[in-house]
Amino acid sequence: MQFLHTMVRVRELDVSLGFYCGSLGLVEVSRYDSKAGRFTLVYLAAPDDVDTAASTQSPLIELTYNWDAEAYSGGRNFGHLAFRVADIYHTCQKLADSGVVLNRPPRDGHMAFIRSPDNISIELLQAGPRLPIKEPWASMSNVGEW
Repeated sequence: MQFLHTMVRVRELDVSLGFYCGSLGLVEVSRYDSKAGRFTLVYLAAPDDVDTAASTQSPLIELTYNWDAEAYSGGRNFGHLAFRVADIYHTCQKLADSGVVLNRPPRDGHMAFIRSPDNISIELLQAGPRLPIKEPWASMSNVGEW
């Protein structure tokens, strides 16, 4: 068995790409537009997975954009996506600087949670051992749900 992709429905493709690619740093690997089906599929990979994703089409996140307006709910019911990061503090600072809310800041030097524009929960995990606990992260409170 091999993991292929996780599909997330998005309401505004450009806003979601700004979040996933611009803020989070994922890379668009491929895109498919279906005029007959009235949808667009955009496949994204984490930077360290781009070569593998290009050759095996995995591991990927599939953003599904349906051209006709549709309300989606249940982002929290989905669970979450998880990404390993080289430096959780640097990653969270970059996200905060781009306007992303840290729903669960990396107080422990190991884990943080953010949300996508479509309310999908995203977990960020420190690669390797936890980083030393430091401010301002240690004193930050949770914001909303994560």
